[in-house]
Amino acid sequence: MRRTLFPALLLAVLLPLPAQARVVVEATSNSNLGPLLAVKISEEIAPGDYEALMQGIRANPGKHGRRIALLDSIGGSVAEAIRMGRLLRETGFEVIVPSSGVCQGSCIYLLAAGKRRIIRGAVALHRPYYPGGDSWQSELNRQNANPRSYLREMDVRPDLVDAMHQVAPGRLRLLSEQELARYGLH
Repeated sequence: MRRTLFPALLLAVLLPLPAQARVVVEATSNSNLGPLLAVKISEEIAPGDYEALMQGIRANPGKHGRRIALLDSIGGSVAEAIRMGRLLRETGFEVIVPSSGVCQGSCIYLLAAGKRRIIRGAVALHRPYYPGGDSWQSELNRQNANPRSYLREMDVRPDLVDAMHQVAPGRLRLLSEQELARYGLH
């Protein structure tokens, strides 16, 4: 995994984005990289975040030399993360987990969406929680959010879903660099 792809200045440009929001989209410029469209997705992924992401992207039309999504999320709604991930992929975003960030649970679906992925922080699995109980599968299918199919779309190994379900309830499992590479997330 190459850790020198982005200059420290890039992170300095992105980090001032407000941390209290779940989804923040901002057009900015960097003297080395030119015009950027920066997205920061933080906290818990929840219904409505896809719309916030879509509105932010639409509110910043124009040519951007790069589109970069900065992740620092504890996960949340699987269906919403998959919808957001498809939007990130369709609009050509690179994805970064900064050294100060974490990407766990359903955030992994956002990470998988990156046309390019840079991981400097922690990436962790946990067993998904589906508030609808046994009806979660039908709800995901209704929303076109089958996790295995989605991961295949993103060129990530679909057996990552099995690894998530093997984590003991209430526990996290940090992925090593080798595991990130094996699943195709690096």
